[in-house]
Amino acid sequence: MRILVAGVGNVFLGDDGFGVAVARHLAGADLPDEVEVRDFGIRGIHLAYELTGGRYDTTILVDAVSRDGPPGTLYVLEPAAGDVPGSLADAHSMTPETVLSLVGALGGEAGHVLLVGCQPADLSPGMKLSAPVADAVGRAADLVVELAGRQIATALAAAGHEEERTC
Repeated sequence: MRILVAGVGNVFLGDDGFGVAVARHLAGADLPDEVEVRDFGIRGIHLAYELTGGRYDTTILVDAVSRDGPPGTLYVLEPAAGDVPGSLADAHSMTPETVLSLVGALGGEAGHVLLVGCQPADLSPGMKLSAPVADAVGRAADLVVELAGRQIATALAAAGHEEERTC
């Protein structure tokens, strides 16, 4: 079982840097060996190629997402691959769905994907998170750890059931 936690977003657009802030927060955390945390920032194509390799059973993307809730609200979503846009000229603004579509277009399969998102307050130019989004960073990191733990427990339980059937 391998889990990738991918912080994504643009640190130069205020709250869009949320995913990067969570990845940085988790970089110092004591995580299970199965969990790898990476800051992908605005490198959506790099993330797509990383997922195409099939090294990960689960990917937890962390990003700012607009869902019309109060700023700082956290969401856990399961993004689906949509249609790949005709032009990927602006790779800096690739959505999670676009990244997942690109994985498929490259002949890969992303596996199970979760998105831990935070409702932004301010996406204007600047390198500082708004107060409600900054307050959500620690809670989001805790949520990511919880989700990773659930994924590992589910995989272990499935492996145990598989072992029972083969005995």
